[in-house]
Amino acid sequence: MPEYLTHSTAAASARAHTRVITEFARRPPLPAAADLIGRSWWRCLQQYGLQPGRKQPARIVTRSTLKEHQDAADELLAVARAGVNQLYASINGLGYVLLLTDHAGVTVQFHGERDLDDKLRQAGLYLGADWDESYAGTCAVGTCIQEQTALTCHRGDHFDGAHISLTCTAAPIFGPSGELIAVLDISALNSPAARDSQMFALHLTQLYARMIEDAYFLRRYRRHLVFRCDDSREFVALNGRVLLALDDTGTIVAANTAGRLLLADNPVWVPTARDETAAVQAAPSLPELLDSRWDDILAINQISADGVQAFRLSLNDQTVFGTLIEPKRQHDPSTHGRLGKESARPLERVPPLDRLAGDDAAMRKTIEQAKRFRQRDVNLLILGETGTGKDMLATAIHASGHRRQKPFVALNCAAIPESLIESELFGYSAGAFTGGRSRGAKGLVQQADGGTLFLDEIGDMPLPLQTRLLRVLAEGEVTPLGADKPVFVDCRVIAATHHNIQAMIERNEFRADLYYRLNGATLTLPPLRQRADREFLIRSLLAELKQKLKRPELRLRADVISALLAHSWPGNVRELVNVLAYAEANSSGDVITLADLPELRGTGQGDKLPGSEVGGSETGGSETGVVAAGETAANLPQPELTHTAVLTEEGQALVMLLDQHAWNLSEVARVMRVSRPTLYRRIRKFRIRRQTCVSPG
Repeated sequence: MPEYLTHSTAAASARAHTRVITEFARRPPLPAAADLIGRSWWRCLQQYGLQPGRKQPARIVTRSTLKEHQDAADELLAVARAGVNQLYASINGLGYVLLLTDHAGVTVQFHGERDLDDKLRQAGLYLGADWDESYAGTCAVGTCIQEQTALTCHRGDHFDGAHISLTCTAAPIFGPSGELIAVLDISALNSPAARDSQMFALHLTQLYARMIEDAYFLRRYRRHLVFRCDDSREFVALNGRVLLALDDTGTIVAANTAGRLLLADNPVWVPTARDETAAVQAAPSLPELLDSRWDDILAINQISADGVQAFRLSLNDQTVFGTLIEPKRQHDPSTHGRLGKESARPLERVPPLDRLAGDDAAMRKTIEQAKRFRQRDVNLLILGETGTGKDMLATAIHASGHRRQKPFVALNCAAIPESLIESELFGYSAGAFTGGRSRGAKGLVQQADGGTLFLDEIGDMPLPLQTRLLRVLAEGEVTPLGADKPVFVDCRVIAATHHNIQAMIERNEFRADLYYRLNGATLTLPPLRQRADREFLIRSLLAELKQKLKRPELRLRADVISALLAHSWPGNVRELVNVLAYAEANSSGDVITLADLPELRGTGQGDKLPGSEVGGSETGGSETGVVAAGETAANLPQPELTHTAVLTEEGQALVMLLDQHAWNLSEVARVMRVSRPTLYRRIRKFRIRRQTCVSPG
């Protein structure tokens, strides 16, 4: 509100109020974006020709006219009755009355104190009262109709001098096509002078107006399938903000106010259409909006225990949680529609794959792809950031496919020195090189015969080896180092990388022909920070940890789950696994608390989880997402690192090298000519921490 209008709210008499409006009338017209009370005053002065200082009596329509208005609003009144009664029960005894008006401003339902009948009728707070702005002047109901937004008209905000003791709060109720159909208002004859005293009244009125609007929407479309969604899983089934009515093909035929706001980003949607048919013709389909299959949407109630699934909006990549409200009638199976459980394609349950994801839309799509290819011999390429679980997905695909009785052989191309990859991958014959086994050795390709060969971090494979691997894939045979004859092999190859392979091909760092051989199908894993099923994953990994350690009573306190959900997880699933393992080892009982968590460093959100008291230097990101350049292994969130170990000769040499370089892991990795992930694995293998003893004594 403009500063000069605040004085009017303190005016105690009609004469003072008249002076305020007269002074207001001498000012230049307010711009369109100015205060809505000011805009209403200008309408009263210039459009309606109302005079400052007047005291118009309340206009109460005749009984027959009231009946006409009530008959026209009969369906709305039937739906609104419960909400109106609940709201009045909340405000009864606080000096408020309740009015429900139709779109014209005529009060078609009223609740108030019987002993104040005369005063309320004189003030227009009564059944049949007409609050049209052109007659009543600036007021909550009339101005709400003009502005189509919720507002409080407090004391001196009213234009008419007869109303300056009132405080009124109104909220609009819209129909499925965006048209105003009613106004909900609570008013009081007297109130505190401060306008802020009505803030709660405004929120309460808006809440119940939305509830009535949604109930009316569900009644109107009770014979349609309705998709209800929200950004909170916990509230979607009971109070989801967005309602979308669908036809049998998944086309959106109507939306409530929140739904129209959501769809407003879609250029083909008409968010304020008064003609319902026009809105239907312009609406997108729900599968397009959710970037999902219609069958998957129809199957929500079958595949989800709580009837809620996560989806990612194609408009803005936002995650929403949705549920289906099915019509009471039975759908005719002879029609071409896809409504009803009988039309939803039953989803195949594959436990090794299903346990990797909850209801995240992107992850679910990847899992469905994996299910389709698990029984095929098509080579697969898995893409995703470091730590997203590419190895877990590859293992699950093998375990659920027809090769599951045969070997699953994995090679991390970034973890083996370049000079050894060739012999590891292709093997060697007797006497092929000094230091080799006297009888030679089978390479990983031969070991995977009949099964699956998993090449992790394929983007780090040297170009010369890419050529040899291409020949293996093309010809189905491998020639060990030093051998004269090739050996036939039958293995499926699953490759994975966090690199942008297309960019590497453009830079001539990766062979395009090998890419096409590997890429029979591409599976993409989203980073953990973008997954809507993080809580599912936390509980699933905790369950695996409990089973492994035989600690069935172990659980996470609620604030721990909240803290884990708030973390940005630069190390993705691998970091989560490490954090849970650390917390389990660090806990003194069966309940993991915030104090049991390690210090977590991220790239976006807070650097430290609440309750974590472990100190450390500021660092950047890392290849694992847990340890950054220059960070010490003592800060790694690994339970294995919390115990002093008796080391082998190799472990002792590693400790000495770490001490020599002041535990700068990047420098140690460079000296050893290994990648940092390889160094981390060796530290874990020997359970090394900074105070680890070099010898038993």
